Amino acid sequence: MDIIKIKTLGDLKKADYKRKTVKEEIRDNLIRKLRAKESTFEGILGYEDSVIPDTERALLSRHNILFLGLRGQAKTRMARRMVELLDEYIPYVSGSEINDDPLHPISRFARDLIQKMGDDTPISWLGRAERYGEKLATPDVSVADLIGDIDPIKAANLRLNFADEQVIHFGIIPKSNRGIFVINEIPDLQARIQVSLFNILEEGDIQIRGFKLRMPLDILFVFTANPEDYTNRGSIVTPLKDRIESQILTHYPKTLETALSITEQEADILDEQKAAVKVSDLVKRLIEQVAFEARTSEFVDKKSGVSARLTIAAYENAVSAAERRAILNNEKETQVWMSDLIGIVPSITGKIELVYEGEQEGPYQVAFNLLEKAFRTQFIQYFPNPEQLKKRKGGEAREENPFKSITSWFDKGNQLNLFFNTKDEEKTLQLYKVDGLHALVKKFFKHASEKETALLMEFVLHGLASYSLISKKVVEGKIEFKDLIGSMVNLGSGSFNTDQDYDGDDLG
Repeated sequence: MDIIKIKTLGDLKKADYKRKTVKEEIRDNLIRKLRAKESTFEGILGYEDSVIPDTERALLSRHNILFLGLRGQAKTRMARRMVELLDEYIPYVSGSEINDDPLHPISRFARDLIQKMGDDTPISWLGRAERYGEKLATPDVSVADLIGDIDPIKAANLRLNFADEQVIHFGIIPKSNRGIFVINEIPDLQARIQVSLFNILEEGDIQIRGFKLRMPLDILFVFTANPEDYTNRGSIVTPLKDRIESQILTHYPKTLETALSITEQEADILDEQKAAVKVSDLVKRLIEQVAFEARTSEFVDKKSGVSARLTIAAYENAVSAAERRAILNNEKETQVWMSDLIGIVPSITGKIELVYEGEQEGPYQVAFNLLEKAFRTQFIQYFPNPEQLKKRKGGEAREENPFKSITSWFDKGNQLNLFFNTKDEEKTLQLYKVDGLHALVKKFFKHASEKETALLMEFVLHGLASYSLISKKVVEGKIEFKDLIGSMVNLGSGSFNTDQDYDGDDLG
């Protein structure tokens, strides 16, 4: 017999239905998944050996959980994934506001109904997706919002005394009975509101306006908090924190590969964009490197953190920058060029909190600095380290400088202007003008296709600029590459004037 076809309490008893608390239910389903070697938190990457095992241990212990970590560390996502550990359906007394268990009713409504109708009491079935409640903690949240309050309108309509339990309007927590309830950014709740949660966590009951009301709620509580909150906005009151059995520390991706997988999974790229714009592994790595650089930057507030949303938004903007250029040039297909990465700057400036020194630099300059450092870090993963070539002493066998012909071309007074909206074919022809650039790429990447070679040629110019071997300046509508010395002379004479100006020497 399909259990969800059962419609009365009597039939439920005949079906030998066994009731469980929500924590027992999650524990049993987790054990089943672990034994079957199934993924317990699908889509959560980078936590396989840290946060996920900690969470599994907490759930096996039937603990309430506090996820503590900086923004963009999948704290809420971890909580939402717990829904998959619930049973597919559970029965409840039809019409109950708090999802009363037919075999263990706790509200006045359900008890009275069962007393009146007995085994004919109607029951309904609640799906796992409906058993999740979530509230963002803000200073204006009240006890009434969370727990409940007396409803004078209900009292008037039903002609009941205010002392009658039926006049209570239940808050979001009682309405989440027999499910998972999440409070995000718990320190933002006023201390007196946090105090109202004590009895729920410790005794499992609620108190409303002096009512002597015992309602042992059946809820798995999950809280999230940012360590920054403890100093800037508020704190978790000590008795409440003491009642949360497991505190689990989250973290950012530890490797570039993990970060790449997260961005690939989360970025919202349309199929038409995927068809029109190709994104190389090199470009993806540069975008991820920006976040890694930001997390160690002296200009960025480390307490605030750098969310994984930075690279997701940056990736989407990089694709859109290439798509826009292709549309303007009436090209059916293109790739994300290095110059398109200027388009990710708005994704950076909106996702980082600056310290005082960073504010002095300005958000745009800091964003450009981070991008330049990403070029610098990734460049030596593909080509020889220019600094090591410089440091070789005369007594050692000196390796020939593979960049010499390129820098010599610029030293002769040549310069290269790469316009942002240039057609792919024209940009490639421009890159071929630089002596030794194509030969260098082919020396290290013999099997690269024509498009990959052109992209690597542009990458070399950005990499050499980041190591102060040539000058790079972003001017409105284009990027200028020149020799470093000549650029400095012109800058000193006051002949250079741009909206955005940075070169490798400033960023070294």
